[in-house]
Order: sequence, then structure tokens, then C-alpha cells
Amino acid sequence: MQYRHVGNSGLKVSLIGLGCNNFGARMTTEDARPIVHKALDLGVTLFDTADSYGSGGSESALGDILGSQRQDIVLASKFGLSLEDSPRRVVPATRDYIMDAVEGSLRRLQTDWIDLYQLHALHAETAMDEVLRALDDLVTQGKVRHVGCSNLSAWRVVDADWGAETQGLTSFVSSQNEYNLLNRGVEKELLPALREKKMGFLPFYPLAAGVLTGKYHKGGAIPAGTRLDKMDHLVARFFNDETMDIVEALRDFADARGRTLLELSFAWLASRDVIPSIIAGTSRPEQVEANVAAVEWQLTDDEVDEIDRISTLSSDARFGSLFRN
Repeated sequence: MQYRHVGNSGLKVSLIGLGCNNFGARMTTEDARPIVHKALDLGVTLFDTADSYGSGGSESALGDILGSQRQDIVLASKFGLSLEDSPRRVVPATRDYIMDAVEGSLRRLQTDWIDLYQLHALHAETAMDEVLRALDDLVTQGKVRHVGCSNLSAWRVVDADWGAETQGLTSFVSSQNEYNLLNRGVEKELLPALREKKMGFLPFYPLAAGVLTGKYHKGGAIPAGTRLDKMDHLVARFFNDETMDIVEALRDFADARGRTLLELSFAWLASRDVIPSIIAGTSRPEQVEANVAAVEWQLTDDEVDEIDRISTLSSDARFGSLFRN
């Protein structure tokens, strides 16, 4: 396992992180237990959850499973999405809300501190200065060690960094957004901004809802039991002619090198210098093994250039952020 620093912070994480959004929602604590243990055995140190995942169930599952091994990992959680309604319903992150949210997360996670506490999304009524001041207080109190953000546009991230710097407050060390070979929108503004500000980038959806696992083929049926089979709203986004043309070209590239499409997807992300860890959710322990093994493939500069050429055959802005800000 490789380990990298998150931006210029002292936070060091495994190149493969475990996304825990399935815990408490699509699987029970006992279903999640072997996945967590496999990740720990393989050297995964970044475990990423949120209070909204499973309406708190993900955090509760991690708290129950980790036990004394909690001190050996980097525990990341988030606040700012409703625990009770749709998981994408953003709520105003006032100071009172943040202070209540962190106590709830600490209780469910059965820990005294969160290594990386992230603003999940920005509500139109949320004042960034208020968020930064509340988070700075949590760092001072020792309840939070580093802070970050998720699903923010580039200008919001830069504005927050400027606000923290000018007011002497704790700055975000990372930004978490969707990024994969089929959605490269963050490359236009966000990634250059993060490099300039010496922040880390934590990509989620590395396999584009499973389309980059190799299970899907152009002109074929959607395999039963897969994520696209269960989530109709993702079909139009990922399972279309334009996207599948790219997928087939990438598959050919991987096949020619005796590799899989999954390995290619992770290895390409690992080649990005601004990325300290790739957040990947799994439903089985063997998937953790596959993800960890994938980043052992170190692409050459020529290979990266060719992959970039293939994967940018589509329009730049097909997807964009999950949240508007």
C-alpha cells in the first residue's frame, strides 16, 4: 500500500480509501464487518463516512466494528446533508447545527475525535465564515483534527481558503468531488485551484457507478443486480452510446496490456499528483483486494497521455457537480 499526505497537511492516508456509504443503508453491521477487517488487513487507513449515510447507520457500524483499531486509522466524516429525508437534501450549516452534528458523529463513531471533518455540501443559506469559525473551534477543542469540504465548486473552495487565511482560522486541507475517466469536469478549475492552494483532492465514484468495472458492454443488456439495474436514474447518465464508446476504447487499451478496466481506472487516478487517496465503496471484501491491487500498476507518461486522449472524446461538461453552489 502506498501512503500520501493530504495536501501540505500532516495528514497521511492510504492511496486506496474505503467509502462507507453502503454501511447502515444497503448492508448491516455484520455485512460490513468483513469488509472493514479486510481493508485493515490490506493497509487501508482512510475510512470515509458521513452522518447522512444510512441516517447515521454508517457511522454506527464503523464505531461498532473498529474498536481499538480506531486509533490506527484516519477517520473522515461529513455534515451538511439531512439525516432524515433524501440523502441529497442539503441543510443550512449554522454554528448550532455543526456543534450538534459533530457530537452525534462522535457518539455514533464511539471516538473522541474525527481526523477529517468535511462540509458535505453548501446550502444557499449557509455562511462560509460561520462554518469556518465553528470548525476552527472544534479543532481547538480537539474534537476535530483537520477539516475539508465536498461537492463545492472551485471558486467556493478558493473563497473559503481566503476567508480562513485572512481571519486566522483553520483552512480546508482537502476537497472531495466526483472524478473518474468518464467525468473529468473538475480538471478545468477545481484541480488547478487545489494545486495552487496545496490542498488534496479525494475523488469519489472512481468506477463511475460501476460502469468502469468491465461489467457493461455497448449494445448489451444491463446485468441483473448491478447498480445501474437497481438505480434507474443513473442509466441515462452512464449507459449511453457516447459513454460506452469511451468504455470500449479504454477496455481495449487495458486488454492490450493484460489488465482490466478496473485496474486502469484506479491506476489512472493514482497517477494524479493532487490525489492522496481514492475513495471506493465496496459490497464485498474481495472488491477491497481488487482495488488495492489495482494501484500497483504504475502507468508510464505515454500511457497516461493515451488514456487522457481516449477519455476526453466526450464533451467536457456532461455531468458537473451533484450539488449547485
